[in-house]
Amino acid sequence: MITPSTVAELAEIILSSEQVLAVGARTKPGLSQVDATLVSTCGLSGIVEYDSSEFTFTAQAGTPLREIIATLAERGQYLPFDPPLANAGATIGGTVAAGLSGPGRFRYGGLRDFILAVRFLDGNGTHMRGGAKVVKNAAGFDIPKFFVGSLGRFGVLTEVTFKVFPCPPAQMTFAIPCAGAAEAVAHISKAASGRWEFDALDYDGTRILARIRGPFAALEPIAADIVRHWPAAERVGDDVWRGINDLAFAKDARFLTRVPMTLVRLPDLEAALRRIGADFHVSGGGSSAYIFSNESAVSVETVLVELGLRGISLVGQNFGVASEQESVAEIEKSLKAAFDSVRKFPAEYGCFVGR
Repeated sequence: MITPSTVAELAEIILSSEQVLAVGARTKPGLSQVDATLVSTCGLSGIVEYDSSEFTFTAQAGTPLREIIATLAERGQYLPFDPPLANAGATIGGTVAAGLSGPGRFRYGGLRDFILAVRFLDGNGTHMRGGAKVVKNAAGFDIPKFFVGSLGRFGVLTEVTFKVFPCPPAQMTFAIPCAGAAEAVAHISKAASGRWEFDALDYDGTRILARIRGPFAALEPIAADIVRHWPAAERVGDDVWRGINDLAFAKDARFLTRVPMTLVRLPDLEAALRRIGADFHVSGGGSSAYIFSNESAVSVETVLVELGLRGISLVGQNFGVASEQESVAEIEKSLKAAFDSVRKFPAEYGCFVGR
């Protein structure tokens, strides 16, 4: 793996290589199982610009998330979508390319709702820019959003700009026990449509973890109302979210797959995974599931195919090839042709699971 220290060096590598895949700290090794030259952006690190009064920052793609999180915290600000794997060393560029968001996505939206601008190298080594370093911008195509979850197929990110939010002064977390997925769906639906304004609702197979944030004086009456509606709810330590953001539930698993989904699919998914002995954690109010196992990864693939779901393998086996399929939007095909006409970046990946 090559680690250039400047954008010029990175451009030279792109021009001199047959195919290039950019990686960060490789905290999600399943995404880089591609036959290409691996180029780490970790040499391009550091916060370039931070305007706390405008609630925006710009950082080089290889900047560790934990550095950004710490810098924002000093000014009482944070990334509300709770980017995962910060403590493992994940970079901001790798997080964008993987399209990963954490529990906070439930209330505030995902990573794509906070990214404002990108700079990147295209297949010809040209340094390009998309978006703008302002919150309100309606000029041109919204190129930054196409890089979210792009897995490096449009170009190599060198710099990103995000908007941020003020940190809530206090938070509380409740654990609501559930007998199974059907009960979890009922509880999450009630919580999501109620007046409590939960900012995170996760399900780990036995309980729902529900978080509220805001001024402490406002949280106390909300907490009392939550217990009235869910008498079995118990206060738990807020550090539980750190473990979730670290994906600690899958720490020793040989395979880890993230699957976008909807809450109504949860009962069928849980039943199928129980059948093959796989575990899971559902985040974002039911918008995504992390499936993890030490058994055959093929079994997980079979379940997802049966349910018509598709995910990406963050850790573990290469599942074969999924390329630019007919389901890809025409605008994405056009962007690929415009930014990578010489095919420097892989269009085929082995990290996709299911159909």
